[in-house]
Amino acid sequence: MSVTVKLAPSGHEIQVEENESILDAALRQGVMLPYSCRGGSCGACEGRVLCGAVDYPNGFPGALNTDQAAAGVALLCQAHSKMDMTIQVRELGGEEAVQPRVLPARLMQKKRLAHDVMQLDLQLPPNQRLQFRAGQYIDLLLPGGKRRSFSLANPPEQDNVLQLHIREVPEGHFSGQLESLREKSVMRLEGPHGHFWLRSEHNRPAILVAGGTGYAPLRAMLMQAFDAEYPQPLHLFWGVRAERDLYSKEAEVWAAQHDGFQFSPVLSEPDADWQGGQGWVHEAVLAAYPDLSGFDVYMAGPPPMIEAAKADFAAAGLPSDQLFFDSFEYAAAGVTGSSS
Repeated sequence: MSVTVKLAPSGHEIQVEENESILDAALRQGVMLPYSCRGGSCGACEGRVLCGAVDYPNGFPGALNTDQAAAGVALLCQAHSKMDMTIQVRELGGEEAVQPRVLPARLMQKKRLAHDVMQLDLQLPPNQRLQFRAGQYIDLLLPGGKRRSFSLANPPEQDNVLQLHIREVPEGHFSGQLESLREKSVMRLEGPHGHFWLRSEHNRPAILVAGGTGYAPLRAMLMQAFDAEYPQPLHLFWGVRAERDLYSKEAEVWAAQHDGFQFSPVLSEPDADWQGGQGWVHEAVLAAYPDLSGFDVYMAGPPPMIEAAKADFAAAGLPSDQLFFDSFEYAAAGVTGSSS
Protein backbone atom coordinates (compact mmCIF):
# COMPACT_ATOMS: atom_id res chain seq x y z
CA MET A 1 0.00 0.00 0.00
CA SER A 2 1.41 3.39 -0.99
CA VAL A 3 1.19 6.72 0.81
CA THR A 4 1.30 10.23 -0.64
CA VAL A 5 4.15 12.56 0.26
CA LYS A 6 3.72 16.19 -0.72
CA LEU A 7 6.88 18.20 -1.35
CA ALA A 8 6.94 21.85 -0.28
CA PRO A 9 7.22 24.46 -1.61
CA SER A 10 6.78 22.95 -5.12
CA GLY A 11 3.52 21.14 -4.33
CA HIS A 12 4.71 18.01 -6.16
CA GLU A 13 3.26 14.77 -4.84
CA ILE A 14 4.99 11.40 -4.93
CA GLN A 15 3.69 7.94 -4.11
CA VAL A 16 5.87 6.05 -1.65
CA GLU A 17 5.51 2.30 -1.55
CA GLU A 18 5.85 0.12 1.54
CA ASN A 19 9.52 -0.57 2.38
CA GLU A 20 10.66 2.26 0.08
CA SER A 21 12.59 5.34 1.19
CA ILE A 22 11.22 8.77 0.31
CA LEU A 23 14.32 9.50 -1.79
CA ASP A 24 14.00 6.25 -3.73
CA ALA A 25 10.34 7.03 -4.43
CA ALA A 26 11.20 10.52 -5.67
CA LEU A 27 13.94 9.28 -8.02
CA ARG A 28 11.68 6.51 -9.30
CA GLN A 29 9.13 9.13 -10.29
CA GLY A 30 11.63 11.48 -11.92
CA VAL A 31 11.74 14.02 -9.09
CA MET A 32 15.31 15.15 -8.46
CA LEU A 33 16.22 15.74 -4.81
CA PRO A 34 19.72 16.41 -3.45
CA TYR A 35 21.61 13.37 -2.18
CA SER A 36 25.09 11.89 -2.11
CA CYS A 37 25.93 8.82 -0.03
CA ARG A 38 22.49 7.08 -0.03
CA GLY A 39 23.54 5.61 3.35
CA GLY A 40 22.54 8.30 5.86
CA SER A 41 26.11 9.37 6.61
CA CYS A 42 26.43 12.68 4.74
CA GLY A 43 23.22 14.65 5.36
CA ALA A 44 22.91 15.90 1.76
CA CYS A 45 19.32 14.61 1.43
CA GLU A 46 18.00 16.58 4.39
CA GLY A 47 14.35 17.64 4.47
CA ARG A 48 11.98 18.95 7.13
CA VAL A 49 8.76 17.19 8.10
CA LEU A 50 5.91 19.72 8.11
CA CYS A 51 3.07 17.24 8.59
CA GLY A 52 3.19 13.55 9.44
CA ALA A 53 6.10 11.46 10.66
CA VAL A 54 8.93 9.29 9.35
CA ASP A 55 10.68 6.25 10.69
CA TYR A 56 14.03 4.58 9.97
CA PRO A 57 13.58 0.81 9.64
CA ASN A 58 17.26 0.35 8.76
CA GLY A 59 18.47 2.20 11.85
CA PHE A 60 18.80 5.82 12.88
CA PRO A 61 21.10 7.56 10.32
CA GLY A 62 24.52 8.60 11.51
CA ALA A 63 24.35 12.14 10.06
CA LEU A 64 21.21 12.98 12.07
CA ASN A 65 21.14 13.71 15.79
CA THR A 66 18.15 13.42 18.10
CA ASP A 67 17.75 17.19 18.49
CA GLN A 68 17.50 17.61 14.72
CA ALA A 69 15.02 14.77 14.46
CA ALA A 70 12.90 16.31 17.22
CA ALA A 71 12.88 19.57 15.24
CA GLY A 72 11.49 17.74 12.20
CA VAL A 73 14.69 17.21 10.21
CA ALA A 74 14.70 13.97 8.21
CA LEU A 75 17.27 12.29 5.98
CA LEU A 76 15.22 11.20 3.00
CA CYS A 77 17.57 8.46 1.77
CA GLN A 78 16.72 6.48 4.91
CA ALA A 79 13.34 7.90 5.92
CA HIS A 80 10.20 5.83 5.34
CA SER A 81 6.61 6.90 5.86
CA LYS A 82 3.52 4.92 6.77
CA MET A 83 1.15 7.88 6.39
CA ASP A 84 0.38 10.73 4.02
CA MET A 85 2.66 13.63 4.88
CA THR A 86 4.26 16.91 3.77
CA ILE A 87 8.01 17.51 3.65
CA GLN A 88 9.89 20.72 2.95
CA VAL A 89 12.82 19.95 0.67
CA ARG A 90 14.90 21.69 -1.97
CA GLU A 91 14.16 20.14 -5.36
CA LEU A 92 16.78 20.22 -8.08
CA GLY A 93 15.67 21.59 -11.43
CA GLY A 94 17.12 22.80 -14.70
CA GLU A 95 20.91 23.13 -14.80
CA GLU A 96 21.19 22.55 -11.05
CA ALA A 97 20.03 18.98 -11.47
CA VAL A 98 22.81 18.05 -13.88
CA GLN A 99 25.99 19.48 -12.34
CA PRO A 100 28.87 17.13 -13.31
CA ARG A 101 31.30 15.62 -10.79
CA VAL A 102 34.54 13.67 -11.15
CA LEU A 103 34.43 10.33 -9.34
CA PRO A 104 36.45 7.11 -9.23
CA ALA A 105 34.73 3.91 -10.32
CA ARG A 106 35.69 0.24 -10.29
CA LEU A 107 34.92 -2.05 -13.20
CA MET A 108 32.91 -4.81 -11.55
CA GLN A 109 31.86 -6.80 -14.61
CA LYS A 110 32.20 -7.07 -18.36
CA LYS A 111 29.38 -8.82 -20.16
CA ARG A 112 29.15 -9.47 -23.89
CA LEU A 113 25.71 -8.48 -25.19
CA ALA A 114 26.37 -9.02 -28.90
CA HIS A 115 29.28 -9.75 -31.22
CA ASP A 116 30.26 -6.06 -31.12
CA VAL A 117 28.59 -4.74 -27.95
CA MET A 118 30.01 -5.01 -24.45
CA GLN A 119 28.29 -4.10 -21.18
CA LEU A 120 30.42 -2.53 -18.47
CA ASP A 121 29.20 -2.33 -14.87
CA LEU A 122 30.92 0.40 -12.86
CA GLN A 123 30.66 0.72 -9.09
CA LEU A 124 31.29 3.98 -7.25
CA PRO A 125 32.86 4.16 -3.76
CA PRO A 126 30.45 3.15 -0.96
CA ASN A 127 29.94 6.73 0.23
CA GLN A 128 29.39 8.23 -3.23
CA ARG A 129 26.47 8.30 -5.65
CA LEU A 130 26.02 10.00 -9.01
CA GLN A 131 22.95 12.18 -9.35
CA PHE A 132 21.61 12.06 -12.91
CA ARG A 133 18.49 11.92 -15.01
CA ALA A 134 17.58 8.82 -17.00
CA GLY A 135 18.99 9.43 -20.49
CA GLN A 136 22.12 11.37 -19.54
CA TYR A 137 25.71 10.26 -20.17
CA ILE A 138 29.11 10.23 -18.50
CA ASP A 139 32.66 10.78 -19.73
CA LEU A 140 35.32 8.20 -18.94
CA LEU A 141 38.56 10.09 -18.30
CA LEU A 142 41.48 8.36 -20.02
CA PRO A 143 45.25 8.85 -19.83
CA GLY A 144 46.67 11.74 -21.82
CA GLY A 145 43.68 13.98 -21.21
CA LYS A 146 41.43 11.98 -23.52
CA ARG A 147 37.81 11.23 -22.67
CA ARG A 148 35.12 9.01 -24.12
CA SER A 149 31.40 9.54 -23.63
CA PHE A 150 28.86 6.79 -22.93
CA SER A 151 25.17 6.89 -22.12
CA LEU A 152 23.99 5.45 -18.82
CA ALA A 153 21.76 2.43 -19.43
CA ASN A 154 20.35 2.30 -15.89
CA PRO A 155 17.80 4.62 -14.26
CA PRO A 156 18.79 6.86 -11.30
CA GLU A 157 17.09 4.68 -8.69
CA GLN A 158 19.55 1.90 -9.61
CA ASP A 159 22.65 4.06 -9.18
CA ASN A 160 24.59 1.57 -7.04
CA VAL A 161 26.05 0.23 -10.31
CA LEU A 162 26.36 2.31 -13.49
CA GLN A 163 25.72 0.30 -16.66
CA LEU A 164 27.24 1.19 -20.05
CA HIS A 165 26.59 -0.42 -23.44
CA ILE A 166 29.65 0.05 -25.61
CA ARG A 167 29.90 -0.80 -29.26
CA GLU A 168 33.34 -2.17 -30.06
CA VAL A 169 35.18 -0.39 -32.87
CA PRO A 170 38.47 -2.09 -33.79
CA GLU A 171 40.27 1.23 -34.33
CA GLY A 172 38.59 2.92 -31.37
CA HIS A 173 40.94 4.40 -28.76
CA PHE A 174 38.86 2.93 -25.91
CA SER A 175 36.28 0.54 -27.34
CA GLY A 176 38.97 -1.31 -29.29
CA GLN A 177 40.67 -2.21 -25.99
CA LEU A 178 37.65 -3.63 -24.18
CA GLU A 179 38.84 -7.25 -24.35
CA SER A 180 42.03 -6.37 -22.50
CA LEU A 181 40.29 -4.23 -19.87
CA ARG A 182 40.55 -6.05 -16.54
CA GLU A 183 37.73 -6.41 -14.07
CA LYS A 184 38.34 -4.69 -10.70
CA SER A 185 40.42 -2.01 -12.43
CA VAL A 186 39.74 1.58 -11.36
CA MET A 187 38.96 4.43 -13.71
CA ARG A 188 37.69 7.97 -13.37
CA LEU A 189 34.44 9.33 -14.73
CA GLU A 190 32.86 12.74 -15.03
CA GLY A 191 29.15 13.33 -15.20
CA PRO A 192 26.35 13.56 -15.68
CA HIS A 193 26.22 15.38 -19.00
CA GLY A 194 23.52 16.18 -21.53
CA HIS A 195 19.94 17.38 -21.58
CA PHE A 196 18.36 14.18 -22.87
CA TRP A 197 15.61 12.92 -20.58
CA LEU A 198 11.88 12.17 -20.69
CA ARG A 199 9.78 15.32 -20.29
CA SER A 200 6.94 13.76 -18.35
CA GLU A 201 5.38 17.16 -17.67
CA HIS A 202 4.47 17.52 -21.37
CA ASN A 203 1.63 14.98 -21.09
CA ARG A 204 2.03 13.85 -24.69
CA PRO A 205 2.55 10.31 -25.99
CA ALA A 206 6.22 9.64 -26.68
CA ILE A 207 7.98 7.90 -29.56
CA LEU A 208 11.49 6.68 -28.76
CA VAL A 209 13.85 5.95 -31.65
CA ALA A 210 17.10 4.06 -31.08
CA GLY A 211 19.89 3.30 -33.50
CA GLY A 212 22.30 0.57 -32.33
CA THR A 213 23.56 1.26 -28.80
CA GLY A 214 21.31 4.31 -28.74
CA TYR A 215 19.07 1.77 -27.02
CA ALA A 216 21.01 2.37 -23.78
CA PRO A 217 19.68 5.82 -22.73
CA LEU A 218 16.17 4.96 -23.94
CA ARG A 219 16.32 1.81 -21.82
CA ALA A 220 17.00 3.96 -18.76
CA MET A 221 14.12 6.30 -19.64
CA LEU A 222 11.70 3.42 -20.12
CA MET A 223 12.66 1.63 -16.91
CA GLN A 224 12.06 4.81 -14.94
CA ALA A 225 8.78 5.47 -16.77
CA PHE A 226 7.48 1.97 -16.02
CA ASP A 227 8.37 2.24 -12.34
CA ALA A 228 6.68 5.64 -12.14
CA GLU A 229 3.59 4.35 -14.02
CA TYR A 230 4.00 6.98 -16.75
CA PRO A 231 0.44 7.69 -17.94
CA GLN A 232 1.06 8.42 -21.64
CA PRO A 233 1.60 5.82 -24.40
CA LEU A 234 5.22 4.96 -25.21
CA HIS A 235 6.45 3.37 -28.45
CA LEU A 236 10.06 2.24 -28.92
CA PHE A 237 11.50 1.76 -32.40
CA TRP A 238 14.94 0.10 -32.40
CA GLY A 239 16.85 0.12 -35.65
CA VAL A 240 19.85 -2.16 -36.20
CA ARG A 241 21.47 -3.89 -39.17
CA ALA A 242 20.65 -7.57 -38.51
CA GLU A 243 18.64 -9.57 -36.01
CA ARG A 244 21.75 -10.52 -34.05
CA ASP A 245 22.27 -6.81 -33.32
CA LEU A 246 19.08 -6.70 -31.21
CA TYR A 247 21.21 -7.44 -28.18
CA SER A 248 18.43 -7.26 -25.56
CA LYS A 249 15.07 -9.01 -25.27
CA GLU A 250 13.85 -6.68 -22.51
CA ALA A 251 11.63 -4.59 -24.77
CA GLU A 252 9.67 -7.66 -25.85
CA VAL A 253 9.03 -8.50 -22.19
CA TRP A 254 8.01 -4.90 -21.43
CA ALA A 255 5.54 -4.90 -24.32
CA ALA A 256 3.84 -7.95 -22.81
CA GLN A 257 3.79 -6.44 -19.32
CA HIS A 258 2.73 -2.83 -19.97
CA ASP A 259 -0.45 -2.00 -21.88
CA GLY A 260 0.71 1.48 -22.86
CA PHE A 261 4.02 0.35 -24.37
CA GLN A 262 4.77 -0.88 -27.91
CA PHE A 263 8.03 -2.17 -29.34
CA SER A 264 8.98 -2.22 -33.03
CA PRO A 265 12.38 -3.61 -34.03
CA VAL A 266 13.54 -2.56 -37.51
CA LEU A 267 16.33 -4.20 -39.52
CA SER A 268 18.11 -2.47 -42.38
CA GLU A 269 19.64 -5.75 -43.68
CA PRO A 270 17.18 -8.51 -42.67
CA ASP A 271 17.47 -12.12 -43.70
CA ALA A 272 14.67 -13.90 -45.56
CA ASP A 273 13.04 -15.19 -42.36
CA TRP A 274 12.62 -11.80 -40.66
CA GLN A 275 8.95 -10.90 -40.13
CA GLY A 276 9.36 -7.47 -38.53
CA GLY A 277 10.05 -3.96 -39.78
CA GLN A 278 12.59 -3.40 -42.53
CA GLY A 279 14.52 -0.41 -43.84
CA TRP A 280 15.53 2.76 -42.03
CA VAL A 281 14.15 3.09 -38.54
CA HIS A 282 12.89 6.67 -38.93
CA GLU A 283 10.93 5.64 -42.02
CA ALA A 284 9.25 2.91 -39.96
CA VAL A 285 8.22 5.63 -37.49
CA LEU A 286 6.67 7.69 -40.29
CA ALA A 287 4.84 4.67 -41.68
CA ALA A 288 3.23 4.11 -38.27
CA TYR A 289 2.72 7.82 -37.46
CA PRO A 290 2.37 9.98 -40.59
CA ASP A 291 1.28 12.94 -38.43
CA LEU A 292 3.72 13.59 -35.58
CA SER A 293 2.30 16.91 -34.41
CA GLY A 294 0.83 15.45 -31.21
CA PHE A 295 3.91 13.52 -30.05
CA ASP A 296 7.19 14.03 -28.28
CA VAL A 297 10.01 12.21 -30.07
CA TYR A 298 13.25 11.07 -28.42
CA MET A 299 16.09 9.84 -30.65
CA ALA A 300 19.45 8.32 -29.73
CA GLY A 301 21.85 7.07 -32.37
CA PRO A 302 24.45 8.00 -34.99
CA PRO A 303 24.37 11.44 -36.65
CA PRO A 304 23.14 10.24 -40.10
CA MET A 305 20.06 8.71 -38.47
CA ILE A 306 19.41 11.86 -36.44
CA GLU A 307 19.86 14.24 -39.36
CA ALA A 308 17.65 12.26 -41.75
CA ALA A 309 14.94 11.90 -39.13
CA LYS A 310 14.97 15.58 -38.13
CA ALA A 311 14.12 16.73 -41.64
CA ASP A 312 11.53 14.05 -42.32
CA PHE A 313 9.88 14.35 -38.91
CA ALA A 314 9.55 18.13 -39.34
CA ALA A 315 7.85 17.52 -42.67
CA ALA A 316 5.44 15.19 -40.83
CA GLY A 317 4.41 18.03 -38.52
CA LEU A 318 6.72 17.50 -35.55
CA PRO A 319 7.48 20.88 -33.91
CA SER A 320 11.16 21.43 -33.17
CA ASP A 321 10.48 21.85 -29.44
CA GLN A 322 8.92 18.36 -29.31
CA LEU A 323 12.06 16.68 -30.63
CA PHE A 324 14.84 15.61 -28.24
CA PHE A 325 17.93 13.78 -29.41
CA ASP A 326 21.30 12.42 -28.36
CA SER A 327 23.64 12.17 -31.33
CA PHE A 328 26.90 10.24 -31.24
CA GLU A 329 29.33 8.64 -33.61
CA TYR A 330 32.09 6.07 -33.65
CA ALA A 331 35.53 7.18 -34.74
CA ALA A 332 39.08 5.93 -34.55
CA ALA A 333 40.28 9.18 -33.04
CA GLY A 334 37.46 9.36 -30.52
CA VAL A 335 33.80 10.19 -30.25
CA THR A 336 31.58 13.18 -30.32
CA GLY A 337 28.37 13.00 -28.38
CA SER A 338 27.43 10.40 -25.86
CA SER A 339 28.32 6.88 -26.87
CA SER A 340 30.92 4.77 -28.59
